[in-house]
Amino acid sequence: MSDEAPPPPERARRLPRTVRERQILDAAVRVFARHGYHAASMDEISEVAGVSKPMIYTYLGAKEDLFGKCVQREANRLLEAVQTGVQPELPPDMQLWHGLRSFYRFVGEYRESWTVLHRQALTVGGTFAAEITDMRMRAIELVAALVVAAGTRKGLGEQAEFSGTGLSAALVGAAESLADWALDHPEISDGVLASWLMNLVWLGFNDLVEGQVWKPSDA
Repeated sequence: MSDEAPPPPERARRLPRTVRERQILDAAVRVFARHGYHAASMDEISEVAGVSKPMIYTYLGAKEDLFGKCVQREANRLLEAVQTGVQPELPPDMQLWHGLRSFYRFVGEYRESWTVLHRQALTVGGTFAAEITDMRMRAIELVAALVVAAGTRKGLGEQAEFSGTGLSAALVGAAESLADWALDHPEISDGVLASWLMNLVWLGFNDLVEGQVWKPSDA
């Protein structure tokens, strides 16, 4: 018979604060994605995380604070994934394709994160929705920089800069809509999704920087 004492249960183990906070946030994202902000309970988050409710309140605050920290962390993780995917040594169109591919890879691998960001946070509104708006603006700025870079290469930087931000906002919105669709079609790879969007949008960007602008026939 062994004299060694069994390891303490998960709740009793002493872990560094950063590790414990990550454990709580991971559990909270799972529960918020499953039930939504209003229906999610701190009791379930406590159970999934394997910590006491007082520990959650001590480390990350009440439910509203906890949800806000989840939204902030997941938004930063998503943007970091996209920015890391962009390869600055490549032409602008390939930079954008790699960025989109990283975006769709993130959504596919972290479905719960995307659900919290794109569905729950926007539904709750307030400061949570403002966090998503900020994330979108940063994404739009990233895309607009690529559009302007492409236009500058063609000697049409001013024209691309004039409409680049608005068109980049349209691209980001299309990327989000396609991501929602892709959640129900996991068989479609991130590379294919990125290529679909490039074929839909970038060809139009390319015409723009080439000076080919569509106008209604009666204009």
